[in-house]
Amino acid sequence: MTVAVEVAKTSEATIILTSGASGRISALFSLRVLRSLFLLINAFVLLLLLPFRGRRRMPSPATMMASSGSQSGGGKEEKAVVERKGTVVRVPSKMVPRKSAVEQEVAARRSLAIRRVLQDDDRETLREFSHFVTFRGDTMFTQSWTSLSFKVRGLVFLLHGLNEHSGRYNDFAKKLNANGFKVYGMDWIGHGGSDGLHAYVPSLDDAVNDMKQILSKILAENPGLPCFCFGHSTGAAIILKAALDPKVESRIDGIVLTSPAVGVQPTHPIFKVLAPIFSFLFPRYQFSAANKRGVAVCRDPAALLAKYSDPLVFTGSIRVRTGYEILRIAAYLQQNLCKLTVPFLVLHGSDDAVTDPECSKKLYEEASSTDKSIKLYKGLLHDLLFELEREEIMKEIIDWLSQRC
Repeated sequence: MTVAVEVAKTSEATIILTSGASGRISALFSLRVLRSLFLLINAFVLLLLLPFRGRRRMPSPATMMASSGSQSGGGKEEKAVVERKGTVVRVPSKMVPRKSAVEQEVAARRSLAIRRVLQDDDRETLREFSHFVTFRGDTMFTQSWTSLSFKVRGLVFLLHGLNEHSGRYNDFAKKLNANGFKVYGMDWIGHGGSDGLHAYVPSLDDAVNDMKQILSKILAENPGLPCFCFGHSTGAAIILKAALDPKVESRIDGIVLTSPAVGVQPTHPIFKVLAPIFSFLFPRYQFSAANKRGVAVCRDPAALLAKYSDPLVFTGSIRVRTGYEILRIAAYLQQNLCKLTVPFLVLHGSDDAVTDPECSKKLYEEASSTDKSIKLYKGLLHDLLFELEREEIMKEIIDWLSQRC
């Protein structure tokens, strides 16, 4: 059973009702799109044949200082005043760097993410936000939920899925709080309040490394407490790859995965060869052919409406590099499932058309973990924690975590 929800009444554009990868990637690498890509490659070659324009030389500080002395000061051309060794240097407005469109978009998303945290007036939970700078220099948005009524007995690090953000799991985090777990969430690169073009992922390895970095910070701040990781869809794939690192595996007590993006395949084998080429040439490009109505991700109309009316949820066409990165991490996991040794619980809906429940079975069968559990929910779709049976699913997760504290 699927549910279609009309978010905006328009005949000219539709959105993809999915937070995952499979349906989008199939549309991304269709034959129709392939023809469009060849036209783009031709345009790219022609562009390379054009003569390059010389760069305008920036005036030296001495020239700037000399020219500033000849101006009367306070004119419309003066944007900023800089003091340097006692000398006032007036910089023309054209030389002052302006925020790019991406930076403005990031600032707007971050502001909204912060505002939602600050406006949460739940008296049972202390909800806070923070930022941390990655080794690459990107600023990531993080938030935490701490119970004000229950003693903390464990930690849960939470990773959202593709095109969503950590704030969507607010209700789940508070359920964990009520059972003694402090929760940390991170918006990974290009998502929520974190740096990067919206839904553009230059490398999922960056997200894996960011997770490791903040996980170390969380463990340092909470010594002696057991730590678990929860991930949904592509977020689950990120956690799986991190857990294959022995340094991470030795520091966490278990992982919980809902609808993990372990099995994502293109519609034709040739696209595995073409994907890295297109990803290199047109990494940020979006395909209008992929912008069609996809499969529903849950059966609750209210949850669907809330998701796709959220400005922090990306509803546009998938970007080429993002799709390729999902294919790449899924292929890596398929080849290394047997190396997983950490305790885990995997949950999947049998009717999920975004990620493959059969691959969750394969994960369960091939993993070397001695403590592993799987539960398949008949008739449920992709976003398990937003399904009508969400209370039952949350209880399943909390019981599993409680037994291992």
